[in-house]
Amino acid sequence: MSVLLDVKNLKVDLPTERGTLHAVRGIDFQVRRGEMLCLVGESGCGKSMTSLALMGLLPRKAQCSADHIRFDGMELNGMSEKQLRQLRGKRMSMIFQEPMTSLNPAYTLGNQLCEAMLQQPGVTRAEARERALYLLHRTGITNAEDRLRQYPHQLSGGLRQRVMIAMSLMCNPDLIIADEPTTALDVTIQAQILRMIRELQQEFGTAVIFITHDLGVVSRIADRVAVMYAGQVVETTDVGSLFAQPRHPYTRGLLNCIPVRGKTPPGSRLQAIPGVVPSLVGQVSGCAFRNRCALADSVCESDPPMVQQGSAAAPHAARCHKLDVPVFPASAMEVAA
Repeated sequence: MSVLLDVKNLKVDLPTERGTLHAVRGIDFQVRRGEMLCLVGESGCGKSMTSLALMGLLPRKAQCSADHIRFDGMELNGMSEKQLRQLRGKRMSMIFQEPMTSLNPAYTLGNQLCEAMLQQPGVTRAEARERALYLLHRTGITNAEDRLRQYPHQLSGGLRQRVMIAMSLMCNPDLIIADEPTTALDVTIQAQILRMIRELQQEFGTAVIFITHDLGVVSRIADRVAVMYAGQVVETTDVGSLFAQPRHPYTRGLLNCIPVRGKTPPGSRLQAIPGVVPSLVGQVSGCAFRNRCALADSVCESDPPMVQQGSAAAPHAARCHKLDVPVFPASAMEVAA
């Protein structure tokens, strides 16, 4: 598959009272046409800031820079707001985490679904309405015609998120960014939404950047995975390799924290990665994970390189000085109190 999105050295800085917050610190990744890339990491690691930077929706005071952000051959970095508006909705779209704050409470669902499509030349209101009805039906919403006349508050959280998914597909975009779209939903609805997103992605051939902190979600839907920590991508590979042969100590620690049915005794204490995420305000240097890693020594005080491993067909890269250590020692983990 050819590369649809190529991001090189993306940085996002935010001014705060205590100094500059380096939310995203020089990340690189690619998204191929028609693939599902999961961007995974704990809260505050820069996942959402990355998505907003790609869509040109960062806060006004944020400072964004990159060597390049190429989307289908076009350079997004430095585009005007008018040029970005022509791409958003038509070529790139986004599913936000909380649909109630993303949908406008003053407009019907029909108006909001059809709005982006009606901005395209030659599209009639009847065509936009027909597309909206098809996508509502395709996303599992019954009585689609009645739903078009309803307002967001009249729907449940699960239905609102289905509407957001339908809205993201209205103009048949090449890329969809889904920012933790199932976090606010219960487990049963979450499973339905995840299965639907995967099916629609494969049906329409759309590339998806799926942002999550849940490795269980990653295992079910991802083609490739980029693991983020403290504003950096620390590991990237295909989903099978990530679970079978994680390279970075942080990735290994995350996987060790997952309870395994049949292996984790009922009632036993869960494992945890010791320590806390370092502050990204002010000067940041060296490996950001070194204060939580049992493998760390003096060499980790310098910035680790992104080391490419694996084959050309199945590349596997990790940002660590200690990739030659085959097993993450038990002493690096502690039992959560």
